[in-house]
Amino acid sequence: MNDKAKSFRVGLIGTGRISDIYLKTFSQSETVDVVACGSLNMDESRAKAIQYGIPIAKPPEDILADPEIDAILNLTIPAAHAEVSLAALEASKHVYSEKPLVGDLADGRKVLNRAAELGLTVGNAPDTFLGGRWQTVRKLLDAGTIGRPTGVAAFVGTHGTERHHPNPDFYFQSGGGPMLDLGPYYLSAMVFLLGPVARVAGLSNRAFDKRMIENGPRHGQMMPVEVDTHVQGMLEFESGVIGSITMSFDVWDSEMPRFEIYGEDGVICIPDPDPVHGANIFQGEVWYRTRDTSRWSHQPRLQGRDAWQVAKNTHGLNKDSRGIGLIEMADAIRNGRTPRCSGELAYHVLEVMYGILDGPKSGRFVDVESRPAIPEILPETYP
Repeated sequence: MNDKAKSFRVGLIGTGRISDIYLKTFSQSETVDVVACGSLNMDESRAKAIQYGIPIAKPPEDILADPEIDAILNLTIPAAHAEVSLAALEASKHVYSEKPLVGDLADGRKVLNRAAELGLTVGNAPDTFLGGRWQTVRKLLDAGTIGRPTGVAAFVGTHGTERHHPNPDFYFQSGGGPMLDLGPYYLSAMVFLLGPVARVAGLSNRAFDKRMIENGPRHGQMMPVEVDTHVQGMLEFESGVIGSITMSFDVWDSEMPRFEIYGEDGVICIPDPDPVHGANIFQGEVWYRTRDTSRWSHQPRLQGRDAWQVAKNTHGLNKDSRGIGLIEMADAIRNGRTPRCSGELAYHVLEVMYGILDGPKSGRFVDVESRPAIPEILPETYP
């Protein structure tokens, strides 16, 4: 292992449940070295440090002040994303955070502008569109398999997070809700596959004003619902493709397909084996049908363009885990290019989501001003 491969040192801020899947990925990485972790709950952080062999657990402010750390992995709750990311930039560190980018558009622009001023890089989850199934869909589209795309639809119907998350309050507070929680997976994939969104409209409501936590030590506690929990959006892409997106915490069950793209000559379908978190899945089947076929055909997963296969070949990673976006960002920084999971892409997705969420108040279509660079399909191998 050469020194260059070990040169990207990361400090983790936020050691809650989501950090486990990142740390499992990085424990097998020859690129990203997590050298410190911390959070408001230092007992939790010390336990994570022991579990994953992280050299030290220390308070977030000490991680930010450490001159040996190159980048901050920001896994705090969404309400804290802007504060932590800005602090990381002011400490001359690159930053990669969980979705959404920040809590509002003004903070999003502030983070991106400050990074540009300081010559630093901002990356952001989700990175699932780097997975083999989504790269396969992009290849099918680029090859004209279904002709010119004309429409897209995404649907996730679940009944919230209170059944599996021990502290789900933030999902139902300002800055939370199904669109901001689940929407980034599907919208990032849409932009990767179909280009930027030009305008949106939306409707929303909520089924409950209070919800009961149904697991863990707080089982039985009631929590207030401050945001709408059933959200429907209409999308018009710059290319002329039109689409719909439904993200809900109010659906008990559904047989609706999760993600489909319609074209002049066929259709592509992404069935989710996990009806709640299917967009989290990097791998999986891609089904398509054309005017020349009467039944669904299975498109085998591409090995050469499979993000996890590429990552395994170049970074020693196993498949099906989050964190490849940060690993890809480290490679981008070294090679002077824009990361595929860029802050600008995340800001565009945030602008789309807030346009949808503002729809019920405005009663009109909202123009989306940002135009991010569209991530390129992954190469057969990295340079």
